Amino acid sequence: MAKMTEEEAWALDDYVTNNEITLGPNGSGWLSQREARIMGVDDVSATWLRVKAEAAHKSIGQIINEIVRKEIAASSVV
Repeated sequence: MAKMTEEEAWALDDYVTNNEITLGPNGSGWLSQREARIMGVDDVSATWLRVKAEAAHKSIGQIINEIVRKEIAASSVV
């Protein structure tokens, strides 16, 4: 890999300083797309979670939290 020139380094510094870097909360970021797979779910579940998260504009973790809370509420009603 070639080294950056000083001009390129200053341009990168300006970009990082003046722009907010985000991970893609709608599932579009590299890390966001792999969040479910890191948790060890299968491909079908990971795809479903990603689609659900994108539609709701939430993270995969938030969708899982909602599912768990619904299950807890359902199981506590006798």
